[in-house]
Amino acid sequence: MFRAIRISSAILIALTLYACHPADDSNITQSGNAGKPTVKETVEFVVQSEAVLTALLLENEQMAWAYSNFITPDTEKLATLATRHFTEKQVQLAVEASRYLEVAGLDEDTRRKLGILRSGITIPAPLDAAETREQSKIGARLGGIYGRGEYCYTDEVCLGLGYLGDIMADSRDPSTLLEAWNGWRTVSTPMKELYTRQVELANAGARELGFSDLGEMWRSGYDMPPEDFSSEVDRLWNEVKPLYEALHCLVRANLGEHYGTELVPPDGFIPAHLLGNMWAQDWSNIYPLVAPPQAESTHDLTAVLKDKGFNAISMVQRGEAFFSSLGFEPLPATFWERSLFVKPEDREVVCQASAWNVDEKDDLRIKMCIKVNAEDFKTIHHELGHNYYQRAYSKQSYFYRSGANDGFHEAVGDTIALSITPDYLQKIGLLESVPDASGDVPLLMKKALETVAFLPFGLVVDQWRWQVFAGRAGPEMYNDLWWQLRERYQGVKAPNQRPADAFDAGAKFHIPGNTPFMRYFLARILQFQFHRSLCEIAGNADPIHRCSIFGSKRAGRRLNAMLEMGRSKPWPDALESLTGQRVMDASAMLDYFAPLKAWLDEQNQGRQCGW
Repeated sequence: MFRAIRISSAILIALTLYACHPADDSNITQSGNAGKPTVKETVEFVVQSEAVLTALLLENEQMAWAYSNFITPDTEKLATLATRHFTEKQVQLAVEASRYLEVAGLDEDTRRKLGILRSGITIPAPLDAAETREQSKIGARLGGIYGRGEYCYTDEVCLGLGYLGDIMADSRDPSTLLEAWNGWRTVSTPMKELYTRQVELANAGARELGFSDLGEMWRSGYDMPPEDFSSEVDRLWNEVKPLYEALHCLVRANLGEHYGTELVPPDGFIPAHLLGNMWAQDWSNIYPLVAPPQAESTHDLTAVLKDKGFNAISMVQRGEAFFSSLGFEPLPATFWERSLFVKPEDREVVCQASAWNVDEKDDLRIKMCIKVNAEDFKTIHHELGHNYYQRAYSKQSYFYRSGANDGFHEAVGDTIALSITPDYLQKIGLLESVPDASGDVPLLMKKALETVAFLPFGLVVDQWRWQVFAGRAGPEMYNDLWWQLRERYQGVKAPNQRPADAFDAGAKFHIPGNTPFMRYFLARILQFQFHRSLCEIAGNADPIHRCSIFGSKRAGRRLNAMLEMGRSKPWPDALESLTGQRVMDASAMLDYFAPLKAWLDEQNQGRQCGW
């Protein structure tokens, strides 16, 4: 992930720890006629808004970095104060931008910046001061409930999400898995009433900005009418659905062999607690139960890294060398001085991997508690992808310093990680030779359990919210709707009868944290589209699942040209600059997994696939 402070829901959660107060607007031009601002006044408003937000963002990022790396009550308070000031100004300017957007005769650039300013807040606050304070308190309580959440097995044994997640990943005992699964969902039950009220307040804020509801506001950020974006998502899902159904079919059959068909029926839904993940969104942990017979022929990258004596720094250096091979400039010296690579023993830090550009110029950093293993080796390449994207668009306007849409940033990092192939590992001396094609299916299965399995969950989270925001499901229907969508898209069911007051959607951080989720679905599609095009540009003749763009200056130049655009143009323009296409295309994912799909179809002969 990367720090996208303009659109991050974390800014609202931090804001809610303190009461709101009116932001100082003395630096912003106000129209002399409140009803009819002029073109000149509108342009001045945009210029001054950019200057104010740029200054506040720097302060906010510096304090957020300090808090993430030195967690104390004092740094928490300072970081929250900085975030509060920044968020208040965003809210004020977003409301103003709605009015300026009505001005006739604006140039395209000014109108685009106004649109970004208006829709750049994840959860808009109502203008009413009392309702804004209420929304702040609700956000704080939701964040606190989730962050402090535990399930107590006994009076003495209470486990948080991290330990419960380990149980979900490692245990193969159905009763143990079910208790951990149920236990975490007791944490979200108290959120339901709070979330219901938050939806009412956020919808009020969205309407004040000119949207029918918050879902329409979120869908408006994709350079197309909101209803067209919904159709685009459906189109992409229908392209990849046959691949997902084939994977689901094999996984269900293997789980049925392991757990018995009474628990996992051969033609129905898979119980959600058996898929190795608290939310059944990533099935990587059940790989040993579904691995192809030739799985032993694949390499163990973790063992290789340890045998070669890698440490946190040398792993990051290897990631930088990948980008240097594409022609990118080396990372600045401050990157090595200011990044966090290893978890300190003397203080608490936020270990979740993230990429930062603190001054939005060249103060690039990553924050990770790196372990010498294959997962972190790939994550480093991913996070550096964010850093090089941040650097590439750093000369753009404040409003354009982001991905072309919110799926692009994640997709770029994921694209680079796709080039960590056996061929790449052999070229950098981590493998003696490149395995033959017999090892491709096991490697593709591992990737599919992470990527393909995620796709329908990536849809469900926001499909659920869009209906909730639009008023099509009230609180009494929250849980029923959640599982209707899970069954429809994922073929996954609740493992038991859910309590009447259950709020299972709230067991996923992005719901109480108010983080839009569709970006992750889009990133899964775009990464393969980017990768296929870069492989073609690099002159690769291998199947794309074996392609690494390592060493291709030509691919690097084309990639950087797209990265430099940031959000300055509609995302189809950015996509076309790299791929020659103006639409997102899931066929690249199908090309990548073609050998696995053929193997899955062979294995699934005689089975009743679907649900």
